[in-house]
Amino acid sequence: MIIKTFREPPIDNNNYLVIDENTKEAFIVDYSSNDIKIKEALAELGAELKYILLTHGHFDHVAGIRPTDAKIVMHENDLPILKQTNNYLPMFGIPEISIPKIDIFVKDGDVLNVGNINIKVIHTPGHTQGGVCYLVEDKLFSGDTIFKEAVGRCDLEGGDFNQIVESIETKIFTLPENIEILPGHGQTTTVGWEKLHNRYL
Repeated sequence: MIIKTFREPPIDNNNYLVIDENTKEAFIVDYSSNDIKIKEALAELGAELKYILLTHGHFDHVAGIRPTDAKIVMHENDLPILKQTNNYLPMFGIPEISIPKIDIFVKDGDVLNVGNINIKVIHTPGHTQGGVCYLVEDKLFSGDTIFKEAVGRCDLEGGDFNQIVESIETKIFTLPENIEILPGHGQTTTVGWEKLHNRYL
């Protein structure tokens, strides 16, 4: 499994391209910028993008999506937020986009397969009502649910601080401590580190 990280403007989102080395099938977690570097990475490795996995529907996590053969995946509870994308893009100097059509709505416990890679969906509401994390082997793609020593903001539409704390404590902190957390912004961390050092929990 190959993981390439792309930090994308305007809010330094982490987008993670994951490729099965054997089958050359790939998925990306969030798609913040329609960046040539992502397309070049796919071409260089001869990989085909099968899924765009959205951790939630905020504009900065979907702004790069253009018409594509890849299946777009999200939790249904974030559809209202996704539909507001073009209300925010001009504020950051980003051209409006065609609101992506979600091909697959996932729920807690679902498993997707890309090549030989299994992707478990973990519903973690609190930052938004449709926020999810994706567990792949010993990696957790956490979106804006949890960051290094912080949690996602809860003062936006659909946010609930008590709910995000519950999501983290019952869905993330029950995972093995060696699980590496790859967040939507900032540095990577681990479950064990956050259990000891996250000041919000």
